[in-house]
This record gives sequence, structure tokens and C-alpha cells, in this order.
Amino acid sequence: MLEQEIKKVIRDVPDFPKPGIVFKDITPILQNSDMCWKITEQLANMARTHQINAVLGIESRGFLFGFLLAHFMQVPFIPIRKAGKLPYKTIRESYDLEYGSAAIEMHSDALFKGAKVMIHDDLLATGGTAAAAANLVKKAGAEVACFSFLVALHFLNGKEKLLLECPHIHTLVNYTE
Repeated sequence: MLEQEIKKVIRDVPDFPKPGIVFKDITPILQNSDMCWKITEQLANMARTHQINAVLGIESRGFLFGFLLAHFMQVPFIPIRKAGKLPYKTIRESYDLEYGSAAIEMHSDALFKGAKVMIHDDLLATGGTAAAAANLVKKAGAEVACFSFLVALHFLNGKEKLLLECPHIHTLVNYTE
């Protein structure tokens, strides 16, 4: 089962980015091209029924599989970046996350009105970043068709926040504690 294969490779890093947090490091996965392909294929297959027009990848680890998903599904990839990092006109959304607050941006012309969008990130924790990305999609006049995550930390209840935005939340690796 792919979930078990991935769990064997994910590295726990205690006290990162601050004391008390156990960071789920997905970078060892990137050393295994076969596993990366399986992940991309499975996440894309989960989203096929949603008729996706674009994949939004959230900076920075959401870019890793987000771009691969967009390529695999033959749709545009839209980067969601931290405030001040995109060179053209942007729309912005501020939000709270598990260890502070932040703002993300997207190019104002990145999506067409009515587009069906997959929002992808590496990890679902409290759901703040993905919910902020969903707000950017709505500001652009598009629709969140689904969320996609490599890892979900269900004990942080992020899924409940995202269900308010869209009922379609796809994850490959699930941690309940």
C-alpha cells in the first residue's frame, strides 16, 4: 500500500520550526523517483472526477508535487507564494497558521472566472494556509474543486476548516496522533 511505503520514508524532525512541533519532512521521498511518480499518479487519479482546469501549488513544498500534478493532468500550474515574492500584480490573503500568521499572494490574472481549481500542498495541519488559498481562488472568481495533500495531520483538525470551502479533500498519508 502506497501510504505505508510513504510513511516509512517520511522523516520526523522534532522541535522544527519551533520547540514542541514535530515536522513531517517529505524531502527523503524526492530521492525516490518511482515513489514520486506513484504519488503523482495517485493524487491525479483522485482528482480526475473534478474536471480540474488548474492546479494551485502552495509555496514552497506544494510546488514539488503541484507542478507534477499539473503536468500530469495537462492543466496550468499556478504558484501561491508568500507576500512580496511574485513580480506582477497580485491579490493577497492574510491568515493564521499553527505557529504564527502570514499572507499569501497569487497573480491577479492567474485564473479565469469559473475555473475549477485543485489546491495542492504537501501537508494539511490546521488548514489555515489552504483556506487562505481557497479565498484567493474565490477572489479571482474561480471555484475550489478539490484539495490535495500528500500528508494530513488529522489531530490538528484542518480538514474541518476546509470542509467549509469544499467537501473534496484528498490525502495519501494520514496521521491521527
